[in-house]
Amino acid sequence: MANKEYYEKRTEELLMPIIEENGYDLWDVEYVREGSNWYLRAYIDKPGGFTVNDCELVSRKLSDLLDKEDFIESSYILEVSSPGLGRRLKKDRDFEKSIGKDVDLKLFEAVDGLKEFTGTLKAFDKDTVTIGFSDDSDKDIARKNISLIKLSLDF
Repeated sequence: MANKEYYEKRTEELLMPIIEENGYDLWDVEYVREGSNWYLRAYIDKPGGFTVNDCELVSRKLSDLLDKEDFIESSYILEVSSPGLGRRLKKDRDFEKSIGKDVDLKLFEAVDGLKEFTGTLKAFDKDTVTIGFSDDSDKDIARKNISLIKLSLDF
């Protein structure tokens, strides 16, 4: 397992007791390089919304655990936040939580002449995502062709 995946997985393991103890939902953990800096980001939510106080609580507890475990080799910036309204769907659990919600998709290759779709997430499996449209039609899209899928913002 590459360091990036190990760091994300180990951070999730450290986060889970904090998440469960406080009734939060872990949306994602990512370890990414932006410019010359590495970032370890935890995206957390809870029913009714994730507040600044929630963010501070998780950040302090997680920071203490990360300092104690010290498994990340390089320096990094820790960020704990809400996944936001237009959250990306990456993992199966993200898709499960989003069934019945409107999503925006961007594709690597056009399907029926289009590379972008907005519709209701109806179903998914390891290979496909099914999107429903207002005309009651559905479209199955190969997951490997999806460059981005996120919750749709409707104002």
